[in-house]
Amino acid sequence: MIVEGAILDRDGARAAYVRFRAGRVVEVGTLGTDGTRGRERRVRGIVVPSPVNGHTHLGDAVSVREPPRGRVADLVRPPRGYKFRLLAEASRAEKVTAMRAALRRMVRDGVAAAVDFREEGLEGIRLLRTAARGVPLRLLALGRPLARPLDPGELAQVVAAGDGVGLSSARDETVETRRAVASACRRAGKRYALHASEAVREDPRTYLDPRPDLLVHLARATADDLAAVRDAKVPVVVCPRSNALFGRQPDLAAMERLGLPVLLGTDNAMFHAPSIWRELEFAYVATRLRRRPVSAGFLARAVLVEPWRWLGLPAAARVAPGMPVPPLVLRLPPDDPTYQVVTRTTEHLMVRGRTPGGTGGRR
Repeated sequence: MIVEGAILDRDGARAAYVRFRAGRVVEVGTLGTDGTRGRERRVRGIVVPSPVNGHTHLGDAVSVREPPRGRVADLVRPPRGYKFRLLAEASRAEKVTAMRAALRRMVRDGVAAAVDFREEGLEGIRLLRTAARGVPLRLLALGRPLARPLDPGELAQVVAAGDGVGLSSARDETVETRRAVASACRRAGKRYALHASEAVREDPRTYLDPRPDLLVHLARATADDLAAVRDAKVPVVVCPRSNALFGRQPDLAAMERLGLPVLLGTDNAMFHAPSIWRELEFAYVATRLRRRPVSAGFLARAVLVEPWRWLGLPAAARVAPGMPVPPLVLRLPPDDPTYQVVTRTTEHLMVRGRTPGGTGGRR
């Protein structure tokens, strides 16, 4: 199959053709130069790297419902928040089934990797691993130890079983806990991440001590706070739909202006479907609503480029033969491809040259 139209990847948007064989890129070139080879199928469209969902709570999918009114802390703060009560009431089988359904939904949308904050300690990681078995998606499971004060044995087990640790927030954890967790992750060569300035502004000196590998939200951060995060070289995941549900939004315009590395995530699966394309379109439109617009290119990079860099696979963000993760074909007009991808992808997706729902082999 030959896709004629455009490419949008880490090198930007450009007119091009891409030849696929068995779902893999075998040739990329300038339009009009590929010649005719047999009876290859030709389609018009845009080829992009497979997207990454930078922040999920897939365990929440066990209970999909409208959230009760109240403070966000009453809903999601451990250990007595609304969602933690729902998790405690659900059976192991119900959780696994719900997480597997959410993972499969992401695969249908072409998502190739996701970063999940998995609560419920060691058992929570095990449940997620069970749900993900056989699902063709790279999944980073950031666990969370239960005991406070920390139990060194439990922390070691969580770090060993997962891909790191994802904490609630600096406000919810002592500096001693944060430092112990970060140290354990560093020793194991794994990731330390936490939420920050989600419901209220927090001082960057708290959530940057110790320096995390990833921060989530910063919906209440000031421009000076964001500059401090940039100077500390810490990437940020934003979740605009989740924040909007509770009446707040991250300052994406300031993040773009400051050159902050930004990823996009869908957050709590109980409140929103884990659709990275819906998240992308909402993020773009929301900045217009606030009269603080960002470029479509900045948001496209938050889904297609920056996550792969954070995952240590920058080659996955460039459409080329031999790329480690097969790209997607979007059946969209190739005119102004960046805007098309950001605002119109949901209904025009082909997963690696297949119709939505095709999965092929493991990514």
